[in-house]
Amino acid sequence: MSQNKVCFDVLTPVIFLRRSASIYPDKVAVVHGDKRYTYKEFYDRVNQLASALKKIGVGKGDKVAFVCPNTPPMLEAHYAVPMIGAALVSVNIRLSSNEVSYIINHSDAKALFVDNEFSKLVAPIANELTQVKTFVNICDISDEKPLDGMEYEEFLNTGSAEPVEIAVEDEYDVATINYTSGTTGLPKGVMYHHRGAYLNALGEMLESGFNSESVYLWTLPMFHCNGWCFTWGVTAVSGTHVCLRAVVAEEIYRLIEQENVSHLCAAPTVLITMSTYATANNVKIKDELQIMTAGAPPAPTIIQNMESMGANITHTYGLTEVFGPHSICAWQPAWADLPAEEQAKMKSRQGVPYVIAMYMDVVDPGTMEPVPRDGQTIGEIVMRGNNVMMGYYKDPEATATAFEGGWFHSGDLAVMHPDNYVQIMDRKKDIIISGGENISTVEIENVIYRHPDVLEVAVVPVPDEKWGEVPKAFVVPKEGANPTAEDIIGFCKENLARFKAPKVIEFGELPKTATGKIQKYKLREKEWKGRDRMVH
Repeated sequence: MSQNKVCFDVLTPVIFLRRSASIYPDKVAVVHGDKRYTYKEFYDRVNQLASALKKIGVGKGDKVAFVCPNTPPMLEAHYAVPMIGAALVSVNIRLSSNEVSYIINHSDAKALFVDNEFSKLVAPIANELTQVKTFVNICDISDEKPLDGMEYEEFLNTGSAEPVEIAVEDEYDVATINYTSGTTGLPKGVMYHHRGAYLNALGEMLESGFNSESVYLWTLPMFHCNGWCFTWGVTAVSGTHVCLRAVVAEEIYRLIEQENVSHLCAAPTVLITMSTYATANNVKIKDELQIMTAGAPPAPTIIQNMESMGANITHTYGLTEVFGPHSICAWQPAWADLPAEEQAKMKSRQGVPYVIAMYMDVVDPGTMEPVPRDGQTIGEIVMRGNNVMMGYYKDPEATATAFEGGWFHSGDLAVMHPDNYVQIMDRKKDIIISGGENISTVEIENVIYRHPDVLEVAVVPVPDEKWGEVPKAFVVPKEGANPTAEDIIGFCKENLARFKAPKVIEFGELPKTATGKIQKYKLREKEWKGRDRMVH
């Protein structure tokens, strides 16, 4: 059915920049070190990038990959690439070369932009990337051009700053593809549509209390769920983006002070880093800092520590498949009368759906019926709505499984409290959430099984003060073999992203059922005895 243009417009987040550039052309939009880009300059650079991409033949349905930290090119890509009808693939800079190769090839990326700090991930596998026709070096920290291609600013200059027409005809076109480990070792490409990105970006701003005076510090990776859609949301309200190459506590506090930062997002591990530094250096924030945290429920102690120095913590919950956060632990006025410790406990729950999300429940996975609202009966969190992915790229079977029964299945086990707030109790699958990153135990086990001295292995999450939880491997050596923990860990670091390697190795027999199945739950129980494992 054709749409009446008088009462309909395609929802796409790239339009936010055009609006802000017309209203606040001279307002600072992007800060990066000594660089300051106004909204007009930001818009001009995005048009140049879009125009340059079109000149090399990138267009509707094509994929453009970026291996880049939180710098202006990464932000510019979030507008230029979907603006011309292509899809942006933001690659996790913490992955191994093999994983990067898989993602770029699986996504069918036609162009690849690489920050020179991370060229070591791409240079060894460049010849494997047969579908990539254009390489571009982003020389942010040096003039070195490790890859056979132009430098980013040179490439930009091949384009025009004249406004590029937004080539989005259907708001369900794919805007970005974000790869996640999910519940298996091979990454899956989560397809974001323009409609969901538009709505979730606005939802973030509404739930976080942003306005045109807000200043946002990029402590959250833009490659993670497109920065939870803040890449577009901050621009929608004409706020200021403050870029940050690496999460270093001292630099975070310097920028908070220097740039009058009002908001940031961070996984609990970043809050731990910030809290530890603040305690050691007696840091106090002069103006209240709004912090949104997700990735794993933050420990109440961390919430208390951060709030004592002048921050306000808001806990949200979601997954890559729902554009980042889907629910928020909305503040209740009655909580103000609770002791600080009880307040922190209430604020660590996963909460209620965003106003733009609406649909979220805890159900019996077998019947799909909602569990009682008693805070005790465990079920699975399911979601649906405008901010659920289109599906997994080139993986219809995994998509069908995820959408079974007309809901997106999170794989998270939770309870529903009488006040309709959700609280996660455990994970349905053996996924480790370490510092906000998904780590598949199966993936680690498959690598360790390739070690010549290993007979059997089981990997489980164990508690860690810094990262929340980390992998531990229980290994049964082959008869006559005598591998060391260092051998196993080193082998994993050679064959996996380094952060996925087990931190601890224990040698010995594995508990099994009568049929020989390893009882991983017994290993988990031993490691978490006396502690609650609440992950997301």
